[in-house]
Amino acid sequence: QVQLTESGGGLVQAGGSLRLSCEASGRPFSVLIMAWFRQTPGTEREFVASMSRGSGGTYYADSVKGRFTISRDNSRNSVYLQMNTLKPEDTAVYSCAAGFGRSGSYYASDDYAYWGKGIQVTVSS
Repeated sequence: QVQLTESGGGLVQAGGSLRLSCEASGRPFSVLIMAWFRQTPGTEREFVASMSRGSGGTYYADSVKGRFTISRDNSRNSVYLQMNTLKPEDTAVYSCAAGFGRSGSYYASDDYAYWGKGIQVTVSS
């Protein structure tokens, strides 16, 4: 079983930056694909960004391309989400997710078997 623990987040003004971190335990990290999703009250969970194993590719939602960067450090069993030029519409609970990449997809919630508890990101106008 994989356990995911997010950190970072908080309150920032529009145009500012935050970095989210997610540490995985209970499984060799290098075999996992990793992702970030977000959700606001009353809405469906939305894909934000994902990353394949090792030095593979990265994938982003259109709404965050050019502003957010996902990265991973296998030596630290961690994945990160650098969020720049934040907008009020980025306000959400952000969750880290891990999967095994067997589906061949990196965008759907069903592609990920393990989830963190989520952390709040609030962007003020």
